Amino acid sequence: MKVSIEEISKEQEEEILIRCHEVDDEIYEIVNKLKTETLIILGYRNDTVHRIKLSDIYYFEAVDGKVFVYCKDEVFEVKQKLYELEELCNEKKCFRASKSTILNIAKISYIQPSISGRFQAVLDNGERVVVSRQYVPVLKSKLGL
Repeated sequence: MKVSIEEISKEQEEEILIRCHEVDDEIYEIVNKLKTETLIILGYRNDTVHRIKLSDIYYFEAVDGKVFVYCKDEVFEVKQKLYELEELCNEKKCFRASKSTILNIAKISYIQPSISGRFQAVLDNGERVVVSRQYVPVLKSKLGL
């Protein structure tokens, strides 16, 4: 596969063009990765606003009417509701893991079965997140199991 990069002026719009003989799973995976990288979420902490790439987000969690975004070692509050974030991230590598959590699949180190049909996802930063049994089939399909 040939890869070409062309630098353009700031006035021109950036564009990624994929030329292929057949659109297969590998192409879809590349496109998904590119789309994931471009989504930016605004996070708030201590009266400052931070631009956070979806690729840096481990999971979203709703607690006491507020929604928080968890990164490797930082936590930010976001203004969106969980269902709005779910819609934003639906085509990306994120899925609803429980009533109060949306998980970034790209940050899962491994998964293991837990009690009562639930799964436990261990993230790259060592955190453990429970996947409710009603969302286990979604996780399996996203992972291709």
